[in-house]
Amino acid sequence: MSNFRTPDLHQRQEAGAAAKKALFEKFKAAAAGPRVAEKQATLEAVSDARARRMAAREAAREAQRAERAAQAEKEALIMQELQLQADERQRTLDADAAERQTLLLAEQKAARDARYAARKAAKKVRRKGL
Repeated sequence: MSNFRTPDLHQRQEAGAAAKKALFEKFKAAAAGPRVAEKQATLEAVSDARARRMAAREAAREAQRAERAAQAEKEALIMQELQLQADERQRTLDADAAERQTLLLAEQKAARDARYAARKAAKKVRRKGL
């Protein structure tokens, strides 16, 4: 058998460090390349376009909210006006009903008074005539 010697710990650590450094330099060179800058610019353009679209959508939502609020306010004013008209109509109906009731009570009282007067007159006639 031959005497096989493996690299010692220090040599292995140096080789690992050199490999890491070479790999780092490779990626560092790739990161500084024109393709990376081009890709970064493309990503930034896409991001800016997305931000503009989101801002436009949000502005449209705000406009729609404002339109809905204005419509709701308009409907509320219409409902309030209708309620005022209904209240006025109800007050008129109530006043008419109260007036009719007053007239009915007056007629009933007049009829009652007439009956009373007729009874009194009949009693007076009975007293004098019988």
